[in-house]
Amino acid sequence: MALHVVAARTDPALFRLPWSRPLAEWDDWHLVKLPLGLSRHVVRVVQVNRQFLAVKETEADIALREYHLLRDLQRLGQPAVVPRGVVTGRTADDGSPLPAALLTEHLHYSLPYRSVFQHGLQAEQVPSLVDALVVLLVRLHLGGFYWGDVSLSNALFRRNAGGFAAYLVDAETGELRPQLSDALRRHDVTVGTENIFAELMDLGASGDTDIDVDADAVITQLAERYESLWSELTAAEEFGTDEWFRVEQRIARLNDLGFDVDELDVQAGSETVRIQPKVVEAGHHRRELRELTGLVAEDSQARKLLNDLAAFTAHFGYGEQDPRVVARRWLVDIYTPIVGLLPPQARGRIEAPEFFHEVMEHRWRLSEVAGHEVDIFVSARDYVDAVLPHRPPDAPAGLD
Repeated sequence: MALHVVAARTDPALFRLPWSRPLAEWDDWHLVKLPLGLSRHVVRVVQVNRQFLAVKETEADIALREYHLLRDLQRLGQPAVVPRGVVTGRTADDGSPLPAALLTEHLHYSLPYRSVFQHGLQAEQVPSLVDALVVLLVRLHLGGFYWGDVSLSNALFRRNAGGFAAYLVDAETGELRPQLSDALRRHDVTVGTENIFAELMDLGASGDTDIDVDADAVITQLAERYESLWSELTAAEEFGTDEWFRVEQRIARLNDLGFDVDELDVQAGSETVRIQPKVVEAGHHRRELRELTGLVAEDSQARKLLNDLAAFTAHFGYGEQDPRVVARRWLVDIYTPIVGLLPPQARGRIEAPEFFHEVMEHRWRLSEVAGHEVDIFVSARDYVDAVLPHRPPDAPAGLD
């Protein structure tokens, strides 16, 4: 059987990889040294021209199904790794068949959960990690995706303004439906609590973390926060006809959570009004930031940058000017020069929006100690000198 590659855009360099050898036996010079999560499959990261791809060996029908499912999730704008292709028809030099390979794009600045714990995660940050997985699960469920194997191992995590953003990395057991039943949603949550409890117990036993993690508290938090967020995003709300302001309050609460309301079902009676969000889209702040500045960031990062832009607008009295003009001025006068202070050897190890956020946090701490507002450029230089050298990288040096 001839080698067969299914891909949206086939790079000829793919054919030069040693597909006639099991992935576990590939020479180091083909591979990129990146932290990988636990997997039932053999997984490696390779470089094809300037692109970094995760390669997973599995059965051909499973690889093709997952590839098309990930493409569907990509079209829906869901937070998942980007599929790049499937290689089938692999045979060893002796003619024996080899597994198919699923290729996905490496998610830059991301880490598997064990690496997050190994890279200086503090006990007080564990709830942020859980929240990131909750938001991921809710977003997938809103989009009609049943995960089937919710776990920390099947997600990747990126820094997000002091917290985390989670991405689906393994969709092998998933199903995409027009709408999920409550039973399927709850089953996903139940499976998630069981898997995560086992993962955290194993993490503690392995010595991969120095912090004491209460697995019971974590899974309780996951279930409670899932129900709370799902209810906030989808539940109907009733109020009196003299309380129409509560419609704006509901939308504002959703915006604060990082979601936009695409459609609102409003039923007004003689004495009461009933509202229910019909379709909720994530990424409110990142869309606003991108529209104003062209910058791409995680949603919490975008919210922090928008806050700094608002402070810049108020400080210089630009409130009456076109917001896009002011945003470009902030971009030229503040954001770009600050990011430019990031040393060349550190670029590729921390995202620019995360760097800017951490500089703002450092400025707040310096100002509190000094008793007055410290200049942001002074703060940035101090951060680069005093904090950045000791900060664990979000990606290996030189990976850009």
